[in-house]
Formats: sequence, C-alpha cells, structure tokens
Amino acid sequence: MHASYALLFTPSGQQGPAGWLVFQLVAVFAIIYFLILRPQKKQRERHDQLLASLQKGDKVVTSGGILGEVVHLKDDEVTVKSGEARLVVVRSNIANILNRSAEAKSQ
Repeated sequence: MHASYALLFTPSGQQGPAGWLVFQLVAVFAIIYFLILRPQKKQRERHDQLLASLQKGDKVVTSGGILGEVVHLKDDEVTVKSGEARLVVVRSNIANILNRSAEAKSQ
C-alpha cells in the first residue's frame, strides 16, 4: 500500500517508480549484451574467419574430437584423413586448425 500512496503524492513533474524500472531494464540489457552477446559474436566471427582460411593439408580437429588432415574441400564439406580412414564432415564442425603444413603456408 505504501507504493500506491507514494504515487498519489508524487509531484506531476517527477517520473516516480516507472522511470526507475525502465532504468533497471536498460541496465540489465546492457550487462547481458556486454557479458554474453558481444563475446559470442566475436567468437563466431573468429570461427568464420578460421573456416574461410581452411586449406588442403591443414591439420584440424573436429568438434567431435577427431584429429586429421584436410584432403579435399567443397563449399560446405571437408574430407579429413584420420589414420587410414577418410571422413566427410560439415565445414562448420571444424573446431580448430592445429598447424598448417609447410606446403599450405607457402600458398
């Protein structure tokens, strides 16, 4: 009941509790943006750059933990040789490039 009385006696030029609520919502959104959304966007951009620079001969690790060497590239598929097996994986599932072969660095 105290809040309703405060609204009755608030001068007409002041915002009252509604202005405080808007400020809190903006502050929470700003915190979420700078702590969660912005870092995720930067990480996604770095991963996209990594995938764009993928070349034949690169040593890679997939998101499933498979280590191998890139032997063939298509638009959205990568053929990876791991041991004696050749696997076709979706390009976006390449998690990291471990090291580049000397041939790939010179290109």
